[in-house]
Amino acid sequence: MPDIVVMFFVLGVVAGVVRSDLSIPKAAYDILSLLLMLTIGLKGGMALHGSLSLSLLIELAGVTLLGIVIPLIIFPVVHYLVRLSIADSASLAAHYGSVSAGTFAVALAYTEAHNLITGGQVTLYLVLLELPAIMLGLLLYRRFSRKDTPGTTPELNQTSAPIKTSGLWHETLTNRGVILLVGGVLIGWLYGPDAGESVTGLYTKAFHGILALFLLEMGLVAAETLRSLRWGHSRLIIFALTAPIVLSCFGLGMAYWLGLPAGSAVILASLTASASYIAAPVAIRAAIPEANIGLAMLASLGLTFPFNVLIGIPLYHHLWEWLAG
Repeated sequence: MPDIVVMFFVLGVVAGVVRSDLSIPKAAYDILSLLLMLTIGLKGGMALHGSLSLSLLIELAGVTLLGIVIPLIIFPVVHYLVRLSIADSASLAAHYGSVSAGTFAVALAYTEAHNLITGGQVTLYLVLLELPAIMLGLLLYRRFSRKDTPGTTPELNQTSAPIKTSGLWHETLTNRGVILLVGGVLIGWLYGPDAGESVTGLYTKAFHGILALFLLEMGLVAAETLRSLRWGHSRLIIFALTAPIVLSCFGLGMAYWLGLPAGSAVILASLTASASYIAAPVAIRAAIPEANIGLAMLASLGLTFPFNVLIGIPLYHHLWEWLAG
């Protein structure tokens, strides 16, 4: 049977499909997302306590490389095969190069349920994959876009006016998710699993309960997003359901090359297979107004996220077992 937290996502989807009046108040959702980010950071920091080394720096550098390579691959694929505009291609490159914190939380719960060895540094994967992908998506748009009529797919060129990105690094690095993740890692690393137990225990012991309610809301949102599906989205649908499997191979390959334990490998594969639906939409909406954010959300939250939660994460585990032999 699927992990019990996954069933809360299914419940949310079913409630959304039948148009139930079930809803999570926005204030409650904000609290859940904040608690989830902080708890993930604390868990990672406590696992890192006393384990910093040169091999860790090499591992993090390898993960950062994935955050650079993946958007560069996604951009031409969605432009030429899915036939999206330059703006939407750059948007999807940013969304799919970036990562889903919700997918990470489900993958972390999966590795714990299956007793897979997982390094505390996996929390840092979130930041290292998210930041370069968003910046590269914007840089790709800046380099290749041009003024053209809506709905066309012009050839790549370099005639557009530059995008102002002076404050983008500040906005990306200081958003609440990054602050809570990095801050949680630092606090957990400084105090470890014992010294801060009186505070951190409250969060870590409630992790699965917080995640279950978060996934209930994600199920409701995914069901609402899927209502906008049209036959004209067939290429995007195919991309959103096949990209996770292909992109997970990048994570598995890097995990194999770095010699990561099984739990870390599954989480890295799940992250490279995921797509952002929180940080990337905010950044893209502000910097690329021509991009259709609804299209990106349909792909990332409506299709890729459910695929990873229901099918993808166990599949990546099996692929890792086959690869590791």
